[in-house]
Amino acid sequence: MNVKPAVAASTELAAPGTAQPSPLPARPTPVKSNGPQTLDSRELLGDQAMVLIQHLGEIYRLQTTRQGKLILTK
Repeated sequence: MNVKPAVAASTELAAPGTAQPSPLPARPTPVKSNGPQTLDSRELLGDQAMVLIQHLGEIYRLQTTRQGKLILTK
């Protein structure tokens, strides 16, 4: 009996000179735990470099730097 292995998805190549969008990085799979909730910064910032967060009547600014680091200021 000959059994052929399953074939992976198509491996077509794009035509020369056509740009293909780069895939988005995979989002972490939420894991239920008793620890603190983990949020991806992309969920908070979206396509913006800064968001304002209200906490106990105070406004805080969360921003990303050119180097990709996060800064939280009051």
